Amino acid sequence: MINDKLPKIWHGGDYNPEQWDSKEIWDEDVRMFKLAGIDVATLNVFSWALNQPNEDTYNFDWLDDKINRLYENGIYTCLATSTAAHPAWMAKKYPDVLRVDFYGRKRKFGSRHNSCPNSPTYRKYSEKIAETLAERYKDHPAVLIWHVSNEYGGYCYCDNCQDAFRGWLSDKYGTIEKLNKAWNTGFWGHTFYEWDEIVAPNMLSEEREDNVSDFQGISLDYRRFQSDSLLDCYKLEYNAIRKHISNTPITTNLMGTYPMLDYFKWAKEMDVVSWDNYPAIDTPVSYTAMTHDLMRGLKNGQPFMLMEQTPSQQNWQPYNSLKRPGVMRLWSYQAIGRGADTILYFQLRRSVGACEKYHGAVIEHVGHENTRVFNEVAQLGKELNGLSDTLLDARVNAKVAIVFDWENRWATELSSGPSVSLDYVNEVHKYYDALYKLNVQVDMIGVEEDLSQYDVVIAPVLYMVKEGYAAKVEAFVENGGTFLTTFFSGIVNETDIVTLGGYPGELRNVLGIWAEEIDALHPDETNQIVMKEVRGKMSGKYSCNLLFDLIHTEGAEAVAEYGSDFYKGMPVLTVNKFGKGKAWYVASSPDTEFLVDFLKTVCDEAGVEPLLAVPEGVETTERVKDGQTYLFVLNHNNEEATIELKDDQYREVLTDEQVSGNLVLKEKGVLILAKV
Repeated sequence: MINDKLPKIWHGGDYNPEQWDSKEIWDEDVRMFKLAGIDVATLNVFSWALNQPNEDTYNFDWLDDKINRLYENGIYTCLATSTAAHPAWMAKKYPDVLRVDFYGRKRKFGSRHNSCPNSPTYRKYSEKIAETLAERYKDHPAVLIWHVSNEYGGYCYCDNCQDAFRGWLSDKYGTIEKLNKAWNTGFWGHTFYEWDEIVAPNMLSEEREDNVSDFQGISLDYRRFQSDSLLDCYKLEYNAIRKHISNTPITTNLMGTYPMLDYFKWAKEMDVVSWDNYPAIDTPVSYTAMTHDLMRGLKNGQPFMLMEQTPSQQNWQPYNSLKRPGVMRLWSYQAIGRGADTILYFQLRRSVGACEKYHGAVIEHVGHENTRVFNEVAQLGKELNGLSDTLLDARVNAKVAIVFDWENRWATELSSGPSVSLDYVNEVHKYYDALYKLNVQVDMIGVEEDLSQYDVVIAPVLYMVKEGYAAKVEAFVENGGTFLTTFFSGIVNETDIVTLGGYPGELRNVLGIWAEEIDALHPDETNQIVMKEVRGKMSGKYSCNLLFDLIHTEGAEAVAEYGSDFYKGMPVLTVNKFGKGKAWYVASSPDTEFLVDFLKTVCDEAGVEPLLAVPEGVETTERVKDGQTYLFVLNHNNEEATIELKDDQYREVLTDEQVSGNLVLKEKGVLILAKV
């Protein structure tokens, strides 16, 4: 568990008492927190200016009071380091802390995510305040976990970053000659002779808006460098805390599929992964499920923290709809079912000014507990308290994995073709969504994960094949695994240099094919996937679009062919027997109907079964602890759904009732079933 001082699913969220100066409000907050079952409050996230009014002065009296006030009422603290926004005095006296944006403009003080990660000033003072806080609160019994900064993100292109980039490149490549080879700088006369000739790739040099780059190798390395630079800032504070505190866990909040940081690399430096879940009005429920699974996958299946979600509505999206009655509870259990051991909100009391005053909160502007939102939070708090430690540290046992890799994503997005409509995350989600519809449990994994624990591994758009990965895939398939990849895979290596000899490069052997050309059409234009014969659930014709690989078989079986255009009759779906296993290749971007039928067939052939047969719109997921399985059944529909349990006997955990046969699950309803 995260901290055995509180052996239950934590319930709480971000609390900003420094935004009020009224003891009456603070006392009311505590009273209502207790009514809502709030047992953890995140403090001090954006309080650097309050904590340090100048270079030499620290003031933590206010923080002492709030931590103690909460603890005396049974509420623990998730203590942030306050470094998410630097103070105004720092920006005025030390302008090196200010970022330079993509267009080459020097920022002024304001907003947040506004500190240059390679600023000596920022690094010095952020490390110092983290250590000062750790020394002060190292023995405080209220502090359950440390929260470094907040939602790291954004890139900087200042001279400090440019100089640091050159040093990062020197460490990585060793010599300028090796760098020139890695980047293919013979193109467009880009040969470098000295490290200081290299400039940051932005609007003033190699890049344009929307991830358009003239030199993908340079841009790819700059993304790696900026991710590493921000990670270094996190590690500075992490290590400063560790000087004084040996056991209390340390984290920072991630943002799901956020594009700018390589979260698999970040997770190695985090004691527990935490993340902020803010679906938009049109976000598919399966996308949120995928992101929970991704956050769980960052640390090999270790349970994660849901650090933020809104109890009602957001304020920063184009259309900030309310969560309908029951949805906050439903989505909270979706998180728990997929590995969350905390349910925390942003925010506990709604702000009165600035850009988050209309962001939802447990305590609304009306200031009392007689609201729909508060009552829903209180109901959930009561249920979580009743669950106690039942689900803590329970794991998800999936036999199917989907590969997600940030560096591959960057390389795909930076690619100068073949289609502006190719979206790596969307293609990954299409495969996840089909498995979600089939109620098949999935792990989202990185390229370093051991594949032997899975029966099926899916790697959509594996454009970049890193050193050793093709051999890893071959070993997996040779030993009996099923591997599946798609169009635009096996094209380049880690420095975005094309693997010669025919696509899909290093994957050609295990797939038993080679691709001669790649056709790109407008997404509205389609071709057909024509099955050569019935295979499992697959028969007849399906639709495909976007990209179309023109492939030849080299030992693989052509299972389906294109139905039109000049490549009519060429393979579009192949399977290759390799050792004891098989490798599938999907040469285009198929429709949903195909993916559901196809993945049902793949899972059936691999012996992977769904968790439970349920109606459309009902989600299932399962966690396991000490040999006991806990099956979550979540009804996302706006009407009742009938769940068939057949002859199996279960205990419904939330009500502690024995259930079997057919159950009627109300709209937005939740079941947690323990098999007996």
